[in-house]
Amino acid sequence: MWFFDSHKRYGIITIFLHWIMAFLIIGLFVLGAYMVTLTYYNPWYNRALWWHDSLGMVVFGLLMIRLAWILNNTRPAPLKTYKKIEIKAAKYAHILFYILLLIICISGYLISTAKGASIEVFNGFNIPSMITLQEIQADMVGNIHERASYLLLVLFVVHVIAALKHHFLDKDITFVRMLNPNILIKSKEKTK
Repeated sequence: MWFFDSHKRYGIITIFLHWIMAFLIIGLFVLGAYMVTLTYYNPWYNRALWWHDSLGMVVFGLLMIRLAWILNNTRPAPLKTYKKIEIKAAKYAHILFYILLLIICISGYLISTAKGASIEVFNGFNIPSMITLQEIQADMVGNIHERASYLLLVLFVVHVIAALKHHFLDKDITFVRMLNPNILIKSKEKTK
């Protein structure tokens, strides 16, 4: 069934989670970079923070779903055209993606709830504060959030370059199979 991953291809659920999270994370990075330029009196100061917090909590929820999905689902095997170093690099890059996303989501939550206020998610529900931080602790967590975000951006750029390399230089189906759950494996691109 094309909903689920198999040894040959990604299913629609994995593809959806991959792309929706990618677009949300890019949007959050751009919004975060814009937010730090705003002064307290700018009309977008609070609105941008509200959007950033709400979307950040959505990403955190999707991340939890994605991690559960990965742990309980078949993963497509690497293509035979992959070099061993590419397989290892991809494995460690994906692990680093998840670690950085967890750090960013948790630190973002701690920043937004540092003074004891809850996070209002799209006016639908509130996520309560569990820990109150002193100002110096909140600043430290803010630095972690920012640095992890920039590391994630670097990793994202490397990820995109690798996908484009596979598509245009190697001419394999690495990129295409993350777009189409019905992709057929050509005989020269069979999985290991």
